[in-house]
Amino acid sequence: MGVQEGTADAPPRTWRTRLHRWFPAARIAASAIILVVLLRKVRLHSLMPKWDDTTILWLAAGVACFVLAIALSTVRWQRVLEAMDVPSRFVSLFNTYLACQFVSAFLPSSIGGDAVRVTRLSSQRGGPEAPEAPDAFASVVLDRMSGWLILPLLCLAGMLVNPALRHQGRSSRIAFTLSIVVAASPRFGGRLAGRRGVARFFGAVHEGIDHLRHRPMVIAQVLAAALVYQLAVITAALLASHALGIHIGPTALLAFLPAVAIVQVLPISFGGLGVREGALVLFLKPLGVPTSQAVALGLLLYAMQLISSLLGAPSLAFGQRPRSRPGPVVPAA
Repeated sequence: MGVQEGTADAPPRTWRTRLHRWFPAARIAASAIILVVLLRKVRLHSLMPKWDDTTILWLAAGVACFVLAIALSTVRWQRVLEAMDVPSRFVSLFNTYLACQFVSAFLPSSIGGDAVRVTRLSSQRGGPEAPEAPDAFASVVLDRMSGWLILPLLCLAGMLVNPALRHQGRSSRIAFTLSIVVAASPRFGGRLAGRRGVARFFGAVHEGIDHLRHRPMVIAQVLAAALVYQLAVITAALLASHALGIHIGPTALLAFLPAVAIVQVLPISFGGLGVREGALVLFLKPLGVPTSQAVALGLLLYAMQLISSLLGAPSLAFGQRPRSRPGPVVPAA
């Protein structure tokens, strides 16, 4: 006999659990729908670059930029941990970040990758110096926050360096609005510090912010790593555009690619597919880039990111195993 809902053996299913169950499938469906709508406006053969030795070199250099970006993200995370008095080796963190990238690239949510970072960091061997789950969670949140702060600054800097980008109609207005909204996002408060349960995790975030606030040199290093990370991603996009024969200047990517990054993290698609391509069409079309080339650029960037993320497969399969104790409970983002 099957177990009925609401019994002691099976807790009742609420609408939230049903929504959580179907949410990944809904995101995949949303990406598929958006891509179908975009691809109906282009010819499929126009999505592929013209293959020659130069094209291969552009793409190989772009993948190398993505790998460099992962290394820079690791440096940024390491500096955050240093500020929280949790020193960690770069090699260990780099392997963990590679595994995180692999999970994030091949699962419908980046939360899975962050959970890998939190679990591995809080379960590392080494005894007393291993951070507790709330501290590991706080380091991941602060790492993401530092990267998030750089995006609007780059967008506004691109428009400042190239004044013509401020007069591209709807594209300029949307990019500027996104930058202002992100820059004005509210900060975490300290009311949760010292509490139990899930609140402990967010209290640890506040305490981590307090540690950083008293170490301006570390803040500068974290932001510098976040800045160079974004510049590496923009360089990869510039190389991909050369491979596709798209002729746009670096200032255009400096202004609009961070806005694309802000949009594609919205939890409505799988890996940003569809959303990224649609945003590129929106921002690059006023610059004379055809829809087919903008879509091709988005798909090529995604492919390059996937290739670089494949380096995390061995790290995920053969990486550090947690100690024989219950794993940390990571709160949902």
